[in-house]
Amino acid sequence: MLKLKEPTQSHQIEGHVGKRFEAVREAFAENFNRRHELGGACCVYYRGEMVVDLWGGVRNRETGEPWEEDTMVIIWSATKGLAAMTLAVAHSRGWLDYEERVSRYWPEFAQHGKESITVRQLLAHQAGLFAFDEPVDKSVVADLDMLATVLARQKPAWEPGSRQSYHALTLGFYEGELLRRIDPKHRSLGQFFQEEIAAPLGLDLYIRLPESIPNSRLATLSSPSLLERLLHFPIRLTLAGMNTRSDIHRALIVNPGAGISLDKERIYARNFEVPSGGGVGTARSIAKAYSVFATGGRELNLRPKTVEALSAPAIPSENGFFDEGMKGEVQFSLGFMKSNPTIPFGSSSSFGSPGAGGAMGFADPENGIGYGYVTSQMGTTLTGDPRDLALRKAVYSVINDN
Repeated sequence: MLKLKEPTQSHQIEGHVGKRFEAVREAFAENFNRRHELGGACCVYYRGEMVVDLWGGVRNRETGEPWEEDTMVIIWSATKGLAAMTLAVAHSRGWLDYEERVSRYWPEFAQHGKESITVRQLLAHQAGLFAFDEPVDKSVVADLDMLATVLARQKPAWEPGSRQSYHALTLGFYEGELLRRIDPKHRSLGQFFQEEIAAPLGLDLYIRLPESIPNSRLATLSSPSLLERLLHFPIRLTLAGMNTRSDIHRALIVNPGAGISLDKERIYARNFEVPSGGGVGTARSIAKAYSVFATGGRELNLRPKTVEALSAPAIPSENGFFDEGMKGEVQFSLGFMKSNPTIPFGSSSSFGSPGAGGAMGFADPENGIGYGYVTSQMGTTLTGDPRDLALRKAVYSVINDN
């Protein structure tokens, strides 16, 4: 491996890359020089071996504190991939059938026309449960029994399976209650992830950030300017977000809002779970988790049929893959995003999840890739952040030349 510590303008790039992966280091450095990177990290596993582990820049724009080897940051919707991993483990243990009705495991869920919704439909954002009709604040989210009651009472916005609309925050709450019902120990999704995935793999990755993590290990997020958002954010989605009746506004802005995981005093909320968007961790840990899924899952005792199910093509709703929240075609399967024409990544077997602002994690079983990228500077694109795209292009230029 090549050890690195070199200046890029005023930034330090640290870490190492394998001898054949110098192009990834170059792309990472160019992100600071050409793509307005502030601070971040990238890690890649190839066939079970870590071949890229880079970090640099600053973790806090206001203080100028450097991004350290163990710096963690919130990854927004990239958390969805971590949440989906918990259900994949449950599937491998025989606790969950993706084709079964949710109400088989959670009888109260059957209220208001939800009795026929399958686990697969729910995890593919096809259940019409993208928002809450009744008030849900931080106190409700923190009380899992109360939250479960609200979830069960929610009425679908349409005939389940007929359409698709991004369940931006609600998906993780439904996944969490489903997992509580099927786990013999009835653990929360964050607890289960920590005990059954993060701890065994030695990951600095949390869906439920503990009190023991000091602020000094956490990067803060720098938002793009209003001009950058106006210039680069899709106009159709901008207009939809401003419409208080739109799917995406209801999914992201109200009941609860997207910023529910943030904390003014502690940077991020502690001992609090938002499985669709509150994950905090390092690129190294994201890549390692996906590497396990990309190479058969032996470390987590995953069955081949589980990995095959995750690698298989997504199944569309009756209206195809057009997402009424995102205003474009996006493919989801079993809690993960699949590589698709709108947001391509890896190979056709790949599954993972991007996060608002640029974070990305995915597994590519066909090529044996586990990938993770995180940043402290939020971007504005929804079809692949330029920094992430540059890194992935460099990775696959090496793989394809092999």
